[in-house]
Amino acid sequence: MDLRRRLIGSLGLLLGSLLAIIAVIQLVSLRSDIDAEVEASTRLVNVLLAATDPPSAAAPGPSLAQRLAVGGLRHLSIRTPEQPPPVYQPHPLLAALGLAPPERGEQAIRIGDQMLYIAPKPRSEIDERLADTVQIWSTLLFFFGTTLLVTWWCADRALAPVRELEASLQRLARGEPDPALPAFALREFGRVARAIEHLACALRDAKGAQQDLARQLIAVQEDERRALARELHDEMGQTMTALSVTAAHLARNATRLPPPAVAECANDLRRDLRTCSEQLRAMLKTLRPHGLHASGLAHTLRELVQGWRGRHTEIDFSLDLAQPLSGIDDALALTVYRVVQEALTNAVRHSGARHCTVRVAAGPGLLALEVSDDGRGLPPAPHWHGGLLGMRERVDMAGGQLDILPNPGGGLCLRARFPLAAAATQPAAPTEGALP
Repeated sequence: MDLRRRLIGSLGLLLGSLLAIIAVIQLVSLRSDIDAEVEASTRLVNVLLAATDPPSAAAPGPSLAQRLAVGGLRHLSIRTPEQPPPVYQPHPLLAALGLAPPERGEQAIRIGDQMLYIAPKPRSEIDERLADTVQIWSTLLFFFGTTLLVTWWCADRALAPVRELEASLQRLARGEPDPALPAFALREFGRVARAIEHLACALRDAKGAQQDLARQLIAVQEDERRALARELHDEMGQTMTALSVTAAHLARNATRLPPPAVAECANDLRRDLRTCSEQLRAMLKTLRPHGLHASGLAHTLRELVQGWRGRHTEIDFSLDLAQPLSGIDDALALTVYRVVQEALTNAVRHSGARHCTVRVAAGPGLLALEVSDDGRGLPPAPHWHGGLLGMRERVDMAGGQLDILPNPGGGLCLRARFPLAAAATQPAAPTEGALP
């Protein structure tokens, strides 16, 4: 059952019950009014009969004065000459409202040998109307109060699941993995509960992915430190040792060595220094490529792709760049470079592809990146892990969007889109061809 049907059903039942109560009250009031009118008419007939046929001595009965003294007549005031005239007193409520009817004089009517004085008596009709008004207003007040109470009760019951939903959201905000939602009878709250459970599942996955990424970042950091320490020890350490040995030989034999031998030692020192400089440049390029900024992004990407081509892998790499790449800051340039670097590494390690293409284009307010290959494509159940998770985190931090889709021609297509400052973007120039 949905919330609308429950509210309409409850309120409809309430209104039907109140209408039935009002109908019963009106029927009872109508019955009472009919009985009063019939009785008043009967008494008026009896009064008129008593006026036309006075009681005989053989069968004495109530006199006309006695019958009039009993009263019970409605809308009329009848008296005999022996009775005092009535004093007209307007109803106080109608007098205060200015609705009191004017006083009407009596009319003398002779019936048989009896003289009767008849005058209108509005007080009985006024009292009857006021009683009906009080009855109607009492019914309406009862109806109004009951409707408010039942509406409050229905709304309180109908919105009770909201408190459960609020409590579940508070549990999620405190970091609890399970929202602990009960089963709801109403469809609307059931859909909200399923959405909250889906949100809780997504939060659990995101938290797990965050923990995996943190572990991977720590592992990568330690691997880089070990690799840097190994390169410093194995390569630069040996070169520095050779420099130290050559310098020590010169220091010990500087006075005895002939000029050709000194020149040879100097050449050895120059060679070892050049080797040390090349090793240092290679290590710095691994940590952060030289010239990686907005204006040097295109050149750095060419070097990256050319470097993979020079490793003689079985993949034919090509690069398609739109010139100029404007509106790109240094942070975005680094993000684009790292995403391309990780995508090419994954293509070499896992794709088994024969061709891999990198495309970068800057349009109005948008930088588009695409890395596609013709390899194995996505696994049967792809998950964000490893390098893919790192790429997604980088793209998210840059305010972009990353999609990994199957390539229409077979293989994998990685697409990333990054927002650019509107004032800095320019129309893209004709694309540059593939690398030679």
